[in-house]
Amino acid sequence: MSDVGEILKTVGDFGPFQKWLVLLTLFPCLSVAFHQFCQLFMVAQVPHHCNTSWIRAVGPNLTEEEQLNLTLPRDADGAYEQCSMYSPVDWDLNSIVAYGLNATEKCSSGWVYPSAQPPSLLTEFDLVCDRKELNDISQSVYMVGLFLGSMIFGPLSDRIGRRPVILVSVFLQGLFGVGIALVPHFYVYMAFRCVVGASVSGITMTTLALATEWIGVSSRPKAVLISHCCFAIGQMILAGLSYGIRNWRLLEIAGSAPIFAFFFSIQVLPESARWLVTKGRIEEAKKVLQKAASVNKRTIPPELLEQLKPEKQSKSGSTLDLFRKKHLRKVTLIMSCTWFVNSLVYYGLSLNVTNFGLDIYLTQLAFGAVEIPARVGCIFMLQWFGRKKTQTVLLLLSGLVCLIITGIPEDRRGAMLDVGPGGGDRGPTVPPPEPVPPGHPHGRLRECPCGGRAALHPAARDPRH
Repeated sequence: MSDVGEILKTVGDFGPFQKWLVLLTLFPCLSVAFHQFCQLFMVAQVPHHCNTSWIRAVGPNLTEEEQLNLTLPRDADGAYEQCSMYSPVDWDLNSIVAYGLNATEKCSSGWVYPSAQPPSLLTEFDLVCDRKELNDISQSVYMVGLFLGSMIFGPLSDRIGRRPVILVSVFLQGLFGVGIALVPHFYVYMAFRCVVGASVSGITMTTLALATEWIGVSSRPKAVLISHCCFAIGQMILAGLSYGIRNWRLLEIAGSAPIFAFFFSIQVLPESARWLVTKGRIEEAKKVLQKAASVNKRTIPPELLEQLKPEKQSKSGSTLDLFRKKHLRKVTLIMSCTWFVNSLVYYGLSLNVTNFGLDIYLTQLAFGAVEIPARVGCIFMLQWFGRKKTQTVLLLLSGLVCLIITGIPEDRRGAMLDVGPGGGDRGPTVPPPEPVPPGHPHGRLRECPCGGRAALHPAARDPRH
């Protein structure tokens, strides 16, 4: 009986078939980057003040400046308060002018924004003052979607296959992504973002599994980090898109609709041969293996192919299995902690680029640009030093830069903030040397990224709140 790994060596570790597969899975990475960070550009801070049109009933001829001067208190700097107003009174205009107003209250009739400002989430759904927290909450809801997606689509891909889960995730991301642009209420927006977050996890986890199950051990880190470079390119594209499209609904459509083009690849996207063999679907596995060999211009000996038999499925494991054995427990806790720290630092900075005091578009562009050499450098570092040393050095480097940042004046932190998370967050996502079969306890180690998902909630919070 031959092992599917032996046949894959005959097919080739990283031939044209695997390269086309990696290229095919790069396209969804662009949309993943868009959905991770697009909301930052949809909540641009603009001047605002309470709607005090009530005074127009007694003073229809007032200028805008006169209206604001009579109805809005001023702060310590002499600017109009943005979140409070003088309480409406049942007086005539002369009395208001003569005696003035003293009692204040929170905005009760909405807010007024600059008329020339393009529509944004902030202006359409009044994400200001007491409602400002909704912006952070919606980001956290998206992160909850990421967490749920990692818990749902991972086991589902073991049950029904990598290919169907990828296609379902892509469809959900496109459908609900475009649907976000049409929502009438902010709570519907948050619900749709949660589904998009789940689909993002489905895409990232399952494309990673599909690619690593086709690619040889030596080329696996290189292939995965190439897809990470595509994620960085997606961040740079987001900066350009958001700069050119200021209307948040049009921006959402522009970033979500192109993913539907991925469905043109339905016929060429292969299923994992390893998964097919594990599920006993030997004839289907033979077909995809022969197709891969044909594309790679290799020939699989018929006798080797005929020896392919269903692998004995191990007993289905659970997450608790990771904590029953000392070694697995140690590895699980270390990897989960690493994911948590990486995600907290990386997304804590990435999701707060609006607070750096720099141009948000250039900052986002720099965040994407600095990650490309960092990720390319990881390819060589992993080949020369291995995973453990590379991850240790990058964690120490990221932590050191973050400590240095605290001693730099705020107006000069921009460049260091770009360098800080550069490459340290991607080390844990490099796949293990050998793919693990569905249900195997070691396969549950892929749930360690859930530690990173847990870190995304505090990372999504605006530190000013």
